[in-house]
Amino acid sequence: MLVGVLLIPASVLAVEKTGSIQGFNCITQGKVCPVGKEDPVAAAEKVFVLYQEKGGDYYFLPNVDRVVLARHLNTTVKISGDMNDKYNAIHVKEIYAKAGKKWRKVWSVDLQDEIYTDILGAHPLKRGQ
Repeated sequence: MLVGVLLIPASVLAVEKTGSIQGFNCITQGKVCPVGKEDPVAAAEKVFVLYQEKGGDYYFLPNVDRVVLARHLNTTVKISGDMNDKYNAIHVKEIYAKAGKKWRKVWSVDLQDEIYTDILGAHPLKRGQ
């Protein structure tokens, strides 16, 4: 019997995580970013993470611009993407924000690619392909 082997790094796994967007400095100091002071916190923070209050877990979101994440500071979000355990990071595919009882898509790789095409005529990393 022939058994196929899937060549995907063991440390990468598709995940869906829910939590809030928080500043990395706040989290590493054991604090949640102060509600009502999002703009000053966003100005002071350079890195934002997905924070899960239960358990105190946090995840880096390296492929999402800090401007997008700052806009959702202290917001409950659901993120889907590929988890890299080695770096405690999620390569995000989609971000949903809680809107009442429903989830609303606020960012995705596809939406970002569409904007590049609309504004620049093509994605800067995909030109000439």
